[in-house]
Amino acid sequence: MDFQKDLLDFAGRVSSLKDSIATEEATKTSLIMPFFTLLGYDVFNPLEFVPEFVADVGIKKGEKVDYAILQNGLPVILVEAKAVNKKLGKQDSQLFRYFVTTKAKFAILTNGIQYRFYTDLDETNKMDSTPFLQVDLLNLKNSQIEELSKFQKANFDVSAVSASASLLKYKTDFKSMIAREFEEEPSDEMVRFFLQNVYSGTRTQAVVSKFRPILKQAFEEYFSEAMNTRIISALNQPTAPAQSEQPSKVDPPAAPEIPEAKPMVLTESEKAAYQKICELLSPSLDKADLVCKKAQNYIAVNYKGNTRQWICRIASNSVSKTLVLPDANKQEIRRRVSNWFELENYKPYLVSVCQRYSVEPVPYECNHVPVYTIEIRRRFPKRLPMPV
Repeated sequence: MDFQKDLLDFAGRVSSLKDSIATEEATKTSLIMPFFTLLGYDVFNPLEFVPEFVADVGIKKGEKVDYAILQNGLPVILVEAKAVNKKLGKQDSQLFRYFVTTKAKFAILTNGIQYRFYTDLDETNKMDSTPFLQVDLLNLKNSQIEELSKFQKANFDVSAVSASASLLKYKTDFKSMIAREFEEEPSDEMVRFFLQNVYSGTRTQAVVSKFRPILKQAFEEYFSEAMNTRIISALNQPTAPAQSEQPSKVDPPAAPEIPEAKPMVLTESEKAAYQKICELLSPSLDKADLVCKKAQNYIAVNYKGNTRQWICRIASNSVSKTLVLPDANKQEIRRRVSNWFELENYKPYLVSVCQRYSVEPVPYECNHVPVYTIEIRRRFPKRLPMPV
């Protein structure tokens, strides 16, 4: 069984059901119990998966946690459930009380979409205040799928997961710090760190403020250039020559020579853009279906080479980069982008264009209205929220 495929299929089901679920009980029945079934647990076996598990807290008797997963008759994972329309906030304080009164090693707080995994890394038998793993089923990453697979019943090992939880927690913290420094404004400490090797003057607050936007721009350009280099390198990898077939005993008559068509030559920038489009549509479309056609001033990405089913066009020169999208009448919508990584902002629209051609990649819908019907009137921001 392919856990990754099953999990992605389940995430699609969650996306389709979430807006029709209004209560905590419905969330448990429709989303949370099926999730643990996917992990391999028998949710109807009280010797393995116990609902309303009693966890007495001090003088409070009869306190119950929503679910407990047992191993050898003892709880190893506690699960606190919230309604799907509730954001996960400080509810973990309740889970914290349950954790200290049981033998459980892990605790999970969830609303059926987001799952927060806790353990006791900071102090033994006391639940940490921050999770070592956070998973959003509507925005899954490959690294998260790998970590979730460790919680499958067939794979679950308390010692192994505890050992990896420590590394995962610190790695997650580091990634959050990197995101704050690179995606937001660099902190004073980061600016001063870089200035110490390039600026000989006194690093006053005024100097830090002056260099902050320069450092941010340097970050953006470095990562953009690094990613472009990787994409171009991947595109230029030589392919293994096909093995020649065994010649037949009687050679067929030679076909008349036909002049070879002049090969289509893409610029490095066009290669990077085409590769990015293929990457964005790759969950359901093969790269072979996305045919790149070179024109004089642009490249077009057509579905299976059909020029009447064009998905987008891309124009690039030394001055500007432009993404051209078809509206409902296949009229051009032109959008300037600063680099090809901004194409990520247009992924929902690109997917909806494919859906119009009876192609069915991963669906993106906004309030049950196909994204394709939404008119784009102004330039997208650098960070476009995903439709919900």
